[in-house]
Amino acid sequence: MPKILEKKLIRKPDVFYFKVEAPLISQKAQPGQFVIVRPSEQGERIPLSLADINPEDGSISLIIMVIGKTSGELSLLDVGDNILDVCGPLGEPTHVDNFGKVVLVGGGFGVAPLYPIAKAMKAAGNSVVTVMGARNEHLLIYEKEMADVCDKVIVTTDDGSKGHKGLVTEALTKEIEDNGCDLALAVGPSIMMKFVSLATKPYGIKTMVSLNPIMVDGTGMCGGCRVSVGGKNMFACTDGPEFDGHEVDWDLLFQRQKTYLPEEAVSFDEWKSRHPNALSEQ
Repeated sequence: MPKILEKKLIRKPDVFYFKVEAPLISQKAQPGQFVIVRPSEQGERIPLSLADINPEDGSISLIIMVIGKTSGELSLLDVGDNILDVCGPLGEPTHVDNFGKVVLVGGGFGVAPLYPIAKAMKAAGNSVVTVMGARNEHLLIYEKEMADVCDKVIVTTDDGSKGHKGLVTEALTKEIEDNGCDLALAVGPSIMMKFVSLATKPYGIKTMVSLNPIMVDGTGMCGGCRVSVGGKNMFACTDGPEFDGHEVDWDLLFQRQKTYLPEEAVSFDEWKSRHPNALSEQ
């Protein structure tokens, strides 16, 4: 069972960094891929994007935001504890090439999976700019990490507490008009990725988005992660998770993401009732 080598609370009270022992996965994984994690025999399986890949020491890095029962269970684990299952690498990796100017757009904790992508794009000879946004400065993560590997980082906050006051799409549009862009890639809330795609479309800029539908097995067997792209049914787990944002049926994605919201809320509430101080004690 994979051992937790490092754990950090990177955003109070609910976003954690985990470095996990995974020698085989770390040798094969590439930027843009993900793993399926199950914390215990009674736990559900959840997909987690790779926030870093470290073949040198045989580890991978994950960012976990507590939004439900299983992510809550993971947050209670500590250094030296084992995770029952970590399956991967899964999904198609990001297509990395020398495109010229690449703009990465991250929303909230979706910035973390962009970190290995930024490193790979920079190593391929691209000029890499990251636009990262959150509701306020306290919700920003990975700003320093992205600054270390990118040519420029543009920060936006809804309330203006840090960086540009406004949405990532506003900063993205300004960057495109001022300095151009050959490829855009977005990771974050689905609604953000939709509007990033709408913002780049008038400029004819290829825009890739990392979709996050409901997922169960991660190998294409269950069909739970079905998405419609260019009028074709595709699986986010095996065909993606990255797709052309201009071709995604966003309304269908939003609808499918809501399928189990009532059940998820009941499960999370029940977990919180058993662990009332879980986050405050971290």
